[in-house]
Amino acid sequence: MTVTTTSVTLAQQLREAGLGWIPESGDQFCLDTSEFEGEVFTVSDMTIEPHDYDTGTILGFNGTTEWALDSVALEKTLWLPREDQLRELLGSTFSFLLRVDEMWVVEIDRGGQKLRFDAATAPDAYALAVLGVLSAQTA
Repeated sequence: MTVTTTSVTLAQQLREAGLGWIPESGDQFCLDTSEFEGEVFTVSDMTIEPHDYDTGTILGFNGTTEWALDSVALEKTLWLPREDQLRELLGSTFSFLLRVDEMWVVEIDRGGQKLRFDAATAPDAYALAVLGVLSAQTA
């Protein structure tokens, strides 16, 4: 099975670093509750749809996708960004992705400084690089 999203641990770190999420069809997320631990949901037209209100965004579970849920506030979810989304977040800082032995390596160029991030999966290597960029922006 190919891992296409970042790990829950790194997704939590991205959220804590200030990475926001505007749900779109195809995005994957999990819930911040032990009742659904390990469950990954996918935003999909007609199945799980974002609904924007003055009070915030709610993800509505339609039909029989998950009988125990009607809706959940966005604040109670954890976005699991995909590899392509993370690469896009890196923008022009992204240099390359490379497989080295059993690790994936992402290199970014931050103002002439080359930074390397290694992880067991490509999405996690990208996530570490995004964390590096976010930490530089807040420093």
